[in-house]
Amino acid sequence: MPAARPAAPVAVTGLGLVTAAGIGTEATWDGVCAGVSAAARNPALDGLPVDISCTVPGLDPARHVGRRSVLMHDRFTQLAIVAAREAVADAGLDPRRWDGARVGVVVGCGLGGVSTWEEQHRRMLEGGPGKVSALLVPMLVPNMAAGNLAIDLGATGPNFVTATACSSGATAIGTAAQLLREDACDIVVAGGAEAGISPLMVTGFAQMGALSRRLDEPAAASRPFDAGRDGFVIGEGSGILVLEREADARARGARVRSLLAGYGASADAHHLTAPEPEGRAVLAAVRAALRQADAAPGDIGHVNAHGTSTRLNDAVEAATLRRALGDGAAVTSAKGVLGHTLGAAGAIEAALTVLAVERSLVPPTANLVQLDPDVELDVVAGSPRKASIDAALSTSFGFGGQNAALVFTAA
Repeated sequence: MPAARPAAPVAVTGLGLVTAAGIGTEATWDGVCAGVSAAARNPALDGLPVDISCTVPGLDPARHVGRRSVLMHDRFTQLAIVAAREAVADAGLDPRRWDGARVGVVVGCGLGGVSTWEEQHRRMLEGGPGKVSALLVPMLVPNMAAGNLAIDLGATGPNFVTATACSSGATAIGTAAQLLREDACDIVVAGGAEAGISPLMVTGFAQMGALSRRLDEPAAASRPFDAGRDGFVIGEGSGILVLEREADARARGARVRSLLAGYGASADAHHLTAPEPEGRAVLAAVRAALRQADAAPGDIGHVNAHGTSTRLNDAVEAATLRRALGDGAAVTSAKGVLGHTLGAAGAIEAALTVLAVERSLVPPTANLVQLDPDVELDVVAGSPRKASIDAALSTSFGFGGQNAALVFTAA
């Protein structure tokens, strides 16, 4: 776990989002605030036990990334590049003019190029080894999300991918802040990317009982904290933040959208997929993030919860948040709209937390019709809620019991 003592805040100067709500930060924010689920039946999943997904609409690799991208990049890399370009532009930075040796890239990814893996395996079985792309390996390995961003942006500083399952994106952001505080670089492009909507991956999650079976009502399938929740809806997307030391950002006249003030991480050491019932390690991660931010539980006015819409996760998370913070924070989960984007979720939700702090607005939790009576939290539903937010918490948890918590404060 990172040091829990108070640390100098890190400035968030740029945001980039690509999600099932749309391409771009504003499209995603508008979609999440509208509270209308992006989930739908997916023809690419026809014949599977579950065929619902939250898919990014209208992404054209040739137009949004470049003509050669179709041949060179898996979809998770394409999503990362689009989000990163937006984030860097939003930060007012020009990669042609920065010192690339002082720019790091840290991206969270849980799966890598699973669609490429499946497609190329199919080609080998049907046509033999000669039909397999020579770019199979560089298209599918998870580190290529960060490697391709370095190539695209000319960033030659520290460069790697964090893989902590569904907390990968949050882990990447927390790690990026540490790099800045250690003076390993001056700018870090950090976040997460995932494109796991493939027949094999969806079948795997369905076989373990993690996915919603509300097939006759896909738009209502993802319902975090609702009494009728029965599993998550798989999604895809990317969230990228540009992070800088606060003093550096203000010295160059950058718009500081929010401050990343605290990060905590922990492991349940309990089970491959199920959360530890008492939430002890989750509580430790939250408290570590609060200590690093020099914040008290009562300072947290908003929580962007992991909120997967699964029976166990939502119950344990809700009980742990209540224990850590009380019931005074306005809680939401974006997964009702965006689905569960796996390794990208923590980064996408971190970006949404920044926007909530910046705009004093908490988006609703989509499909929350009847709050689970065991969830003793103030979960926002129906419509966005105006709120003055000095500090907010974003929580992320992954298979293997890996937990991450981020605290963002107003700039």
